[in-house]
Amino acid sequence: METKVGSVDGVAKPVSNDVGGLPSATCHTLSPSTVACSSDATLGRHLARRLVQLGVTDVFAVPGDFNLTLLDHLIAEPGLRLIGCCNELNAGYAADGYARSRGVGACVVTFTVGGLSVLNAIAGAYSENLPLICIVGGPNTNDFGTNRILHHTIGLPDFSQEVRCFQTVTCYQAVVNNLENAHELLDTAISTAMKDSKPVYISISCNLPAIPHPTFSRDPVPFFLSPRLSNQMGLDAAVEAAAEFLNKAVKPVMVGGPKIRVAKAGKAFVELADACGYAIAVMPAAKGLVPEHHSRFIGTYWGAVSTAFCAEIVESADAYVFAGPIFNDYSSVGYSLLLKKEKSIIVQPERVVVANGPAFGCILMKDFLRALAKRLNCNTTAYENYSRIFVPRGKPPECQPDEPLRVNILFKHIQNMLSSATAVIAETGDSWFNCQKLNLPQGCGYEFQMQYGSIGWSVGATLGYAQAAKDKRVIACIGDGSFQVTAQDISTMLRCEQKSIIFLINNGGYTIEVEIHDGPYNVIKNWNYTALVDSIHNGEGKCWTTKVQCEEELKKAIETATNEKSDCLCFIDVVVHKDDTSKELLEWGSRVSAANSRPPNPQ
Repeated sequence: METKVGSVDGVAKPVSNDVGGLPSATCHTLSPSTVACSSDATLGRHLARRLVQLGVTDVFAVPGDFNLTLLDHLIAEPGLRLIGCCNELNAGYAADGYARSRGVGACVVTFTVGGLSVLNAIAGAYSENLPLICIVGGPNTNDFGTNRILHHTIGLPDFSQEVRCFQTVTCYQAVVNNLENAHELLDTAISTAMKDSKPVYISISCNLPAIPHPTFSRDPVPFFLSPRLSNQMGLDAAVEAAAEFLNKAVKPVMVGGPKIRVAKAGKAFVELADACGYAIAVMPAAKGLVPEHHSRFIGTYWGAVSTAFCAEIVESADAYVFAGPIFNDYSSVGYSLLLKKEKSIIVQPERVVVANGPAFGCILMKDFLRALAKRLNCNTTAYENYSRIFVPRGKPPECQPDEPLRVNILFKHIQNMLSSATAVIAETGDSWFNCQKLNLPQGCGYEFQMQYGSIGWSVGATLGYAQAAKDKRVIACIGDGSFQVTAQDISTMLRCEQKSIIFLINNGGYTIEVEIHDGPYNVIKNWNYTALVDSIHNGEGKCWTTKVQCEEELKKAIETATNEKSDCLCFIDVVVHKDDTSKELLEWGSRVSAANSRPPNPQ
């Protein structure tokens, strides 16, 4: 796709993920005639204004000597807030969470020690197709090409180690060590992130941000990114083939996948669902991207651990449309899905494959779904079958007074907290399965990191998402093992005056790993979590903590957090038995374990 930078006709538009996300803050639309004074015509100012134009109003950073001058320029930008994080990993996770709400996120770290620390978070954003701008303060321009050895390196005069590490987890890498091409490199990197919906890496030499240069002599003209277009002949042929296939089916279904987000096809998916009458389900990683209040929504399709009656309807269908699926070992429950290729239509962001037959490229998912909606006969058979076999989910047994709290009771009460003014962040672990069973009201946000599954992601992601979605109260469900990885940035949440509610599920170990393969390494040292958060609070900001061990205590805690302490960051330490897990995790864990332990193929 062609990228036009500096078009006079370009209008800056708020960036959004287009699916269940919030509109971004109003971007600055800058007049091309606005000329900056020469002393302000700097790389640092240009980058700051570019970020604001994209809808980024918060940048997550960890200062280091190579990025300090650049940070000065970001701070000086009125539309930008610099948020200092406790470590680079959390800064990257925060930018990830921010991008899920705003459509793009940014973080700033220092050379190598910061860059390699944030690398894991950038890899996660790459796997989840999130546009994220990772900015690194680099060495002085005079040190390139010399034989000098710098600090923050591995002791070699080759400064390329960091960029080489980023090459496989970013879609573009820009090393800015010359002002002559800095403008071009910056704009190319940023526009590539937005076009490809992937992270980019930008390294800026530490002595460049404050130097005026003629290429920055005027305010940056807003981007105009040429829209992607479908190949019309290919689109017509794909719709013809798909319609012929589906209109012959007796009980077809639709399943939404996680790539609906990157394809910006959420509305098109609903339009097709409304038109065709099919039962609709969602893959686990796409929860929150498909409206669960839809009249023919039947739940999460996740093979053997699907929502009750959902897998039976999907796998017994004689045709299924998968929009944006990812079939990996986790989403397929150890490669155990009972699906047949010859029954499927796979719709990816720019490609359609019809059963065992033809494949069509250069076709946008949203164009295909909308065109297909006009060609399909209405067929409600699958949903009628679902309605006949459906039995409402039972309620967990009531807890006796002072009975130890059970996980299913916890999530019964979390369900009652959800509304259009809330968003759920689910950490890797048993929260994946328990949160999948939550029924999301219209407008309720939902995020988790299934493809990459990095434990500890949710702390930084909660920070970033809450900072971007100011009109939602984030409810984060975090296991104790994951929390121990990234706990420090509770501090940053307090500095930012966030009001999230964190449920720390305290069961003494890595429960998800126990169910895959148990061993003493899955047991962790128990912390006094409320005391830890209180010490981080240290009387600065608004924070409330409590520890609960039975249902009565939980009910009181939720009542306090949602009323008296609604203006506070609330941290609830929920103590449960180490073996108290969802039945879905037990099933999923055994199947993933079997997939992991397959013997080598004979040579």
